[in-house]
Amino acid sequence: MNALRNSVRLIGHLGDAPKVRKLDGGKTVANFSIATNEIYYDQNGVKQSETTWHKLVAWGKQAEVIEKYAHKGSEVAIEGKLTNRSWEDKNGEKQYITEVVVNSVLLLDKKNDAAEA
Repeated sequence: MNALRNSVRLIGHLGDAPKVRKLDGGKTVANFSIATNEIYYDQNGVKQSETTWHKLVAWGKQAEVIEKYAHKGSEVAIEGKLTNRSWEDKNGEKQYITEVVVNSVLLLDKKNDAAEA
């Protein structure tokens, strides 16, 4: 049950091409965002769609898979954990971000032969 304490699973589409960098120590990191859509019916029975954007970061093998196979519009399933971090910008103001650190990714696009990491 401990693994359930901070577990995130999402299926969505990439909003833009992932930003992938190689760090000085040789590690690869990919930053990207996905959109998830929820369909529901309002009190009048009218079908509604709500889109939520999620920021994600992938490291190592997962980042390399994202770099090689994912592109704007790709459908992915991810599993990871929710994290919060802060930093000071160039003006000295504190900035905050909430993002999902990806533990595993599954590419759902049929044309990609569904690579998994």
